[in-house]
Amino acid sequence: MTATGTDPIQRFSNRAEDYARYRPGYPRAIVDVLRAECGLAPESVVADVGSGTGLLAQVFLENGNVVYGVEPNAAMRQAGEQMLKNYARFRSVAGSAEAMTLADASVDFVVAGQAFHWFEPKAARAEFARVLRPQGWVAIVWNERKKDATLFHRDYEKLLQTYGTDYQQVAASYPERRRMEEFFGPGAFQHETFATEQKFDFQGLRGRLLSASYSPAQGHPNHEPMMAGLKKLFDEHAEGGRVRFEYETHIYYGHVKQEGRKDSRLP
Repeated sequence: MTATGTDPIQRFSNRAEDYARYRPGYPRAIVDVLRAECGLAPESVVADVGSGTGLLAQVFLENGNVVYGVEPNAAMRQAGEQMLKNYARFRSVAGSAEAMTLADASVDFVVAGQAFHWFEPKAARAEFARVLRPQGWVAIVWNERKKDATLFHRDYEKLLQTYGTDYQQVAASYPERRRMEEFFGPGAFQHETFATEQKFDFQGLRGRLLSASYSPAQGHPNHEPMMAGLKKLFDEHAEGGRVRFEYETHIYYGHVKQEGRKDSRLP
């Protein structure tokens, strides 16, 4: 099951460069939470599933962790390898949430940043349980754009709804508490949030938009109207030559077990 009817693995093949340059990273506070609540230590081994260009993996690499970046899309995986080439503890893996290709009980944490809505939840949960060591943790991380924070945010949302190829379907699949309860089980996870932001000139705003899978590519009938609408939006809302994106970063973390059997690893 995927967020839309199109192939989720190939959706980002022509967007890797914009994704690496213009998508928001993740706050260091994620590491602080996992250290305090889950025992994350520099020697912990982390699997970042749907690692893409390496934005979340970098946070754990800077903490000293060995990180397996599991990414099914070749273009995104190569972009991640390039971005993280100076980190000796990074391991690039051609795999997916449902088939990570890692050994049984080989990692302490499975994390996913901005990728969960592309997973088949039941198969991913079983695969995460397989690769995790006893008492291992899963953490789902998400940067959520504040759609109603300012007039700029509201106008940007209208632009996506008007011209995005399948924006409504993708947005409806984003992680929320109900989906986390279905994945972890009711009451089986914790949730923390942090405020983050990005500031863009017009080229940055354009790149941020084009990094999204629902943004129509050049040649699509919605592409030029969307770009014209974006320029108009920027001209109306920019202050000092920049606009600001406000986000709420979510982290959901807990234990998982395979379906149909009691997992003795869990308390």
